[in-house]
Amino acid sequence: MVYFFMFVGVLLILTVLSVVVKLSMDSKKPKNEFRTQKGEDGQVEFIKCPVCNTPLTKTENLHSRVFRPMNTPDQRMMVQGCPHCYPEIQPGVRRVCPVCRASLSKDDELVARLFNRSDKKKHVMIVGCSICMKIKK
Repeated sequence: MVYFFMFVGVLLILTVLSVVVKLSMDSKKPKNEFRTQKGEDGQVEFIKCPVCNTPLTKTENLHSRVFRPMNTPDQRMMVQGCPHCYPEIQPGVRRVCPVCRASLSKDDELVARLFNRSDKKKHVMIVGCSICMKIKK
């Protein structure tokens, strides 16, 4: 009889442990929450792709190139787009330059300036695209 209760106790402990492990694994999965930031007026707003204006989730990043030197406060940067519009354009997504409003092909890029602030934060300012800046590919 003692062995029966020990067997039931071990089964109960293993069941509880498997439930705890499953719950902890579920909580570590990345959630598709959108990236947000506080605007100048204090309102919370979504961070959007500057090319296609699609809101970005916390797991999505922009495709870009930053030119050297890396230790200067101001650098040139080329932005290709987000996973929705680069390298393949998803259906219904339109790539547009925020400066000149020209329709961009998959090969066109945005020209930007990357400011490296002294407080380790970065700020990007879009100045045009490869069409309105007349950059040859």
